[in-house]
Amino acid sequence: MEFRPIVSSLMRSKVSMILIGLQVALTLAIVCNALFIIGKRLDLMNRPSGMNEDDTFFFGSTGFGHGFNAQTTLQTDLALLRQMPGVAAATTTNSVPMIGGGWRSGIGLQPKQKTSTAQGTFYFVDAKALDTFGAKLSSGRDFKSDDVASIAFGDRVQPPTIIVTKALADKLFPDGNAVGKQVYLEDGPPASTIVGIVERTQEPWVDDANIENAVFIPAYMPSGNNRTRYLVRAEPGRRNEVMKAVEQKLADANPSRIIGKLRSMEEVRHIAYAGDRAMAIILGAVILALLGITALGIIGMASFWVAQRTNQIGTRRALGATRFNILCYFQLENFIITTVGLIAGCFLAYALSLWLMHSYQLPRLPWYYVPIGFVCLWTLGQLAVLGPAMRASRVPPAVATRCV
Repeated sequence: MEFRPIVSSLMRSKVSMILIGLQVALTLAIVCNALFIIGKRLDLMNRPSGMNEDDTFFFGSTGFGHGFNAQTTLQTDLALLRQMPGVAAATTTNSVPMIGGGWRSGIGLQPKQKTSTAQGTFYFVDAKALDTFGAKLSSGRDFKSDDVASIAFGDRVQPPTIIVTKALADKLFPDGNAVGKQVYLEDGPPASTIVGIVERTQEPWVDDANIENAVFIPAYMPSGNNRTRYLVRAEPGRRNEVMKAVEQKLADANPSRIIGKLRSMEEVRHIAYAGDRAMAIILGAVILALLGITALGIIGMASFWVAQRTNQIGTRRALGATRFNILCYFQLENFIITTVGLIAGCFLAYALSLWLMHSYQLPRLPWYYVPIGFVCLWTLGQLAVLGPAMRASRVPPAVATRCV
């Protein structure tokens, strides 16, 4: 089939051709970039926190009354929690990953360093912390009971020993061998010695670029309002059961305090990434809407042309054109329009990606998104025009003898 008659026919309907081509180009540009953004959001949402999220939960305890002793209650609570059926491990902590609040400070390699070598989150924990968090020790040792000290709220953080994440260790000591090295927290001295490195533990802030820069500090430190936070890891499959039992047990053990809401780490992740999940859903809906509108536009244009050319189609059939020839004519016509639009859309997609890079610091759109989108939209165009093309192929030769 020759292209020239088809191109000549299209040139007589320039407005429709331009509008459909522009629609296809915009759809390609938006869909490619939207899919890339959705992919990045899903990657963020699926990042491992370094914890056993399925079986772990946390809660706060706030004491009141003149006779309430936060340090004594903390020790009593930990002993009680660790003896409860279904509890695999328990610790005290000032924060947990993905919660959105905690203690972050600079870490240096020299005392009184003007600019910190790295920023890190401080988790104040006891000797059972790694077991409770589910953090895996990659080198060095875990905390011992003798490492854990009591720190009053507001004191300087100067622990003799700390455990850091691998990401933070690599940032502080790119050459490796961080175990046994000394660092300075909050512009020390004295220095703190790294005794262990864990593979991964996230910070409380999911949008932080250095999300895996975490420091475990062996210290009991209730907050200034007699508030203590506990992290509990239940035996597999018993988390909900243990949560109910813990709330009742601690409330009965000491009525001079309020037990806060118990929250599982699954719930924390759900809340922390609610914005990313909403964006992915909205962009997905936009993609479906754009594809639907583009398909309907192609169907509408093709249907209009079929109705407008009924006599012409009948004449071609009378002159010997087969139904297959008519079908191929409209498919090829759509192929030309969508291909021109998709070529323009390729440039538009990369231009939109560059704008997003400069305006919102997004990564560059990978090259393979556009070719895949090109093929998908070309297929969509061919499927969309198939219905009107088949109707056109069924026009009988006798139509050529009728007056329109």
